[in-house]
Amino acid sequence: MKKKAYDLIKERGYIYQATSETEVEKLINGEPMTFYLGIDPTADSLHIGHFFALTMVRRLQKIGHHPIVLIGGATALIGDPSGRSDMRQMITKEQVIHNKNEVKELVKRFVQTDGDNPAIIVDNADWINPYSYIDFMRDVGKHFNINKMLATDCYKKRLEEGGLTFLEMGYMLMQAYDFDQLNRDYNCVLQVGGSDQWANMIAGSDLARKLDFQNGAKDRDLQAVTCPLLVKADGEKMGKTASGTLWVSRKKTTVYDFYQMFINSYDEDVERLLSFFSDIDMEDIKKMCATDIREAKKTMAFEVTKLVHGEDEAIKVKESSEAIFSGEKTQENAPSVEISYDLLNNDSNGLDVLVSANIITSKSEGRRLIEQNGISMNNEKIINPNFTITENNLTDNAILIQKGKKVFVKIIFNK
Repeated sequence: MKKKAYDLIKERGYIYQATSETEVEKLINGEPMTFYLGIDPTADSLHIGHFFALTMVRRLQKIGHHPIVLIGGATALIGDPSGRSDMRQMITKEQVIHNKNEVKELVKRFVQTDGDNPAIIVDNADWINPYSYIDFMRDVGKHFNINKMLATDCYKKRLEEGGLTFLEMGYMLMQAYDFDQLNRDYNCVLQVGGSDQWANMIAGSDLARKLDFQNGAKDRDLQAVTCPLLVKADGEKMGKTASGTLWVSRKKTTVYDFYQMFINSYDEDVERLLSFFSDIDMEDIKKMCATDIREAKKTMAFEVTKLVHGEDEAIKVKESSEAIFSGEKTQENAPSVEISYDLLNNDSNGLDVLVSANIITSKSEGRRLIEQNGISMNNEKIINPNFTITENNLTDNAILIQKGKKVFVKIIFNK
């Protein structure tokens, strides 16, 4: 018997919480409906957590449902307090505008925005910014009970630290109003997102119900469903690496580093990641993981990289990684980074070059690694923390740096 759309999505582990699982199941199995995912452009890229939520959007779109991706130009100026112990650093309006443009282009890589069923990309600044503060509080704020808000997980950490601000309290109101607005403009009936957004998503459904009751209208019955947070077997958020956040932009995270993060995953995570980031049948995934977990892990890392960076890049980085770890540590098979030739001179400190190439985060880290025999240049251990890099070290304007056992980077000096 052929499985229904909801069962296929649930089987892959996407369904975590729902306002009403029965109603959400009806929506996903039923006629094409409109749903939305919200992303705040607090950075000029998407991290792996955003991308995970976008894979759910992709799957619902393939079924035939109509996606809206909301880029939060207004909410990004406030900052979501969910799960935080301190207030998010506020970013300027100019930064938000820049970030919005970058994020929109990245979204278009992962969600179909043309063809027969294109996704719509909207910005909540379009309807929130023109709203006067007094009118917004009279229309929306009156429907929110402060006691209930403070009891939600999204405010608990901030409240425990004694630093919850009125600015942050407004975030839930704005996200809730987004759902109401999208329903009125596009007949959007379902909101999807990560489980850390659960309280904000419920607030949207509740606001619509209260407004309908106030206006004597039929309950629009707006629903919300969350996917689980992308965490590793040890409970740590996936995408948090030693070098920082795992971004989908190759300007921020190289394709090689992206691939290596997944190739180094825990064995226990492989089946789940394959179910999220590949279209391989679940029975085949389970069989693959039970038969040869190492090969399954390679398949998983390749599939995720292919989805994010394209098949050509995935093939190149797979071949490069296999060559490096088979002992062929050459410039030809190492991932590369380009820096200015101006950094290369006879009295330059090699650590400056490594910092500029983002191989190390600081000179102190570099010195510590050198003391531990953890850095090599052109396959020779560096023993002097004050080492220099000169033209004599270059081959075709490049050097090969190894950090630890697994990081190999070709630094190209551009004139």
